[in-house]
Order: sequence, then C-alpha cells, then structure tokens
Amino acid sequence: MEADLSPVAALAADGASRASDFSEAERAAVYKCILTRRDVRSEFRPDPVPDAVLARILDAAHHAPSVGFMQPWDFIVVRAPEVKAAVRAAFERANAEAAAMFDGERARAYRALKLQGIEDAPVGICVTCDRSRNGPLVLGRTHQPETDLYSAVCAVQNLWLAARAENVGIGWVSIVHPGDLAAALGIPPDITPVAYLCLGYVTRFRDRPELESAGWLPRRPLREAVAFDRWRGGTGDEPLLALMD
Repeated sequence: MEADLSPVAALAADGASRASDFSEAERAAVYKCILTRRDVRSEFRPDPVPDAVLARILDAAHHAPSVGFMQPWDFIVVRAPEVKAAVRAAFERANAEAAAMFDGERARAYRALKLQGIEDAPVGICVTCDRSRNGPLVLGRTHQPETDLYSAVCAVQNLWLAARAENVGIGWVSIVHPGDLAAALGIPPDITPVAYLCLGYVTRFRDRPELESAGWLPRRPLREAVAFDRWRGGTGDEPLLALMD
C-alpha cells in the first residue's frame, strides 16, 4: 500500500504543480483566514498565549515584505499589568477626545462601542518603525519615503493573519496619541509607534466585523472599489464586474 501524500506532495508527484504551489485545500485555508479575520474588542479570554504560539506569530510578522528589505519594524511584547494600565490610561484620554468629536446619535453610538481590550487581553504587542534603519538612502524609498511605514503595516497584517490561523484574536488600538503610547512603552523619539495590538484567545470570532454588525457602517461593495485603466474608469459592463456581485 502506498503511503499517503500531503496535498502539495501529491500535486508535485503527478506533475500538476510545483511543490511551492498551493493545493486547493491550502488555498481555501488562506482565504478563510483572510475573510474571518476580525478586530477583537470584548471577547478576550484570560488564558495565556503559549510562547511557542507567540514566536510563530512574531516570526510571520518578521517575514513581511519591506521596501529595500530594510525591515524597519520592532516588536514590543507587553505582559506587565502596570504597562498595560499606562497604555489603557493613554487610550482613555484619547477616547474622551474622540467621543467629543461626534454629535447626537453618532455620539451615543460611539460611546456604546467597546473600542479596546488592553487589560482584558493577556498580551499586547506594539509594532514600531525605525525610519532611519540602514541609513538615509533605501532602495525603493527614494521617491516615496512613507513606504517604510507601509512596510511596518505589512508586518501588522502578517501578524494579524498568523494570529487568526492560530485561533488567536487581535484588536488594534488606534485611538491613542502616538506620543502617549511612546511614553507608556519607553519608545525613543526617533522611533515611530505604528500599532498597539491586543492579543489573546477569544470566546468567539464574530461572523461579521463588529462595527458592521453594530450598524456603524456597511461593507462597501467590491465593484464600487474597482475601476479600469484610470480613476473610476470603465464602461460598467466589464466581465470582471460580474464576478463581484
């Protein structure tokens, strides 16, 4: 009896694909990870995240693409309660300011949302960007200097998807002044905080994004975001659009 082959090995064995190609099952798993990724706020469980899982998630983040291969990111893993409390205080200050920016029903809806899980999540991870890494002249950044920040955001996305594949939830705390976050975490002035992420196992992953379910905004149809050959260009009868209904 022949030994069972993994999906990739089976595809390579019959000559249908290179070993580096994804099988149908693997491809489906990637799309499942992307489509079920959620920004988690209120579903964190207190269970610790094992170091082996954290290491895999951070390794995935560290394999993100970066302009000129400069790898501008660093990762601060936050577990200490007093540090989480300082980040929470920074959030509360910014959140009060943000709440005052909305009026009427929008203000009431804003205040009803839970927008952070800083002390509920067992781990926080701050992703930073060292914009001076490898010197002032970086291949690919000569005409778009902000691509180093984009690279750090790619690391955030890698981290987020890897966490989802590990059944670990992530919540991005963006309602915070970068200077306050830097002060709470001891980040030097020449380093840019990009994202503070709450990380932990969760009671559930919602079927839809929480803000969509809460009626804050609907998901924009894909066909409204796609144009052809120029900004908002196209005749409207392109066959590709028929696949976006």
